[in-house]
Amino acid sequence: MNYVVIITICTLLLLAYAFTVSSNKTQIPSVILLILMGWLVKQGTVFLNIEIPDLNPLLPFFGTVGLILIVLEGSLELQFNKRKLPFIGKTLVTAIVPLFITAFVIGHFFYYFLDADYKQGLINAIPLCIISSAIAISSVGNLSSFNKEFAIYESSLSDILGVLFFNFLVLNEVINVETIGNFGLQILIMLVISFIATAFLAFLLSRIDHHVKFAPIVLLIILIYAVSEIYHLPALIFIMLFGLIMGNFDELERFSWIKILKPRALDKEVQKFKELTIEAAFLVRSLFFILFGYLIKTEDVINPQTFELALGIVVLIYLVRAIQLKIYKVKLMPLLFVAPRGLITILLFIGIPTALKIDIVNRALIIQIIVLSALIMMFGLMFNKNTSEKEDSKVNKEESNLKIDIDVPL
Repeated sequence: MNYVVIITICTLLLLAYAFTVSSNKTQIPSVILLILMGWLVKQGTVFLNIEIPDLNPLLPFFGTVGLILIVLEGSLELQFNKRKLPFIGKTLVTAIVPLFITAFVIGHFFYYFLDADYKQGLINAIPLCIISSAIAISSVGNLSSFNKEFAIYESSLSDILGVLFFNFLVLNEVINVETIGNFGLQILIMLVISFIATAFLAFLLSRIDHHVKFAPIVLLIILIYAVSEIYHLPALIFIMLFGLIMGNFDELERFSWIKILKPRALDKEVQKFKELTIEAAFLVRSLFFILFGYLIKTEDVINPQTFELALGIVVLIYLVRAIQLKIYKVKLMPLLFVAPRGLITILLFIGIPTALKIDIVNRALIIQIIVLSALIMMFGLMFNKNTSEKEDSKVNKEESNLKIDIDVPL
């Protein structure tokens, strides 16, 4: 029986790799195929009458580890310097505004039509309004460098801001000046922890000469994240800052104190660490979405009681996104379609306290929104012609136009 399990898992992961490699040519996001494969495995076990233990408890575990690795993978790929600040500012705005607008609109709908408390409506709406970096980052590899970088920044920031917003509402029964002040203090503490932890981990990476050196670093990153979450600190900030600093270490070489970390040698180690992170993120992401597909119930996908609401929410998401991109003069195609819901939506949905759950915001609604948004992204990328290499020649022109007026009200 053990060998059967090993053979099955290895076969599924090899197929996942084939999906990832072929997605650049087919334009079909591998996530869609992974979910479908998981669902087919489930149908196979039912048909063959194979008893499988309850796998639901594994979903949050793989989801949390996957989120850490995926945000880390994305942030390690990003360039960060003074020239990039307007670009980062724009992605920050395009992450914040749609998140808040859609959350308040959907939350007000829950409040007005479902007789829910306004705060309760917002808590149930937030998971539906966050772009999934797990799906977005893995699906934009064949886009131009501008669009790829935009999607990575935007989806990672959407994850971080969405989790911050969600935790703020869930952990505070009353919203007032004091709770807002405490929330700001938590962010400040996390920033300090992030810089100290990043310096410590960089020092370890530059000094460890044992043949096993990257596994302890990854474990320490996950440990810091988990401990921070226990104390309700915004731990994703640490993951993104660590990735940005390590991925842009050459920008720090002008500081004399950085010589302590042996920057030239560290650059080589960071490259190896990046490769390890990409490999690990692929494995965990693949397992998560195969497991998610396995746990999907067919009746949830075609549930008519939630489909109209799911369709309405998806329409709202892309309408707000189109207006937002247009206002900030970002080319609609193909970025309009890169707004999938996925891993973070599932994790936050699971994290809604039982007392605050709304009946209509159930597994069926979540699955339908995830599937619809993934399909829209798939067809949008398949029929999009902006993935050619010619787009890269426009990057500098696009970036030169990225000017943000900080006085624009959000």
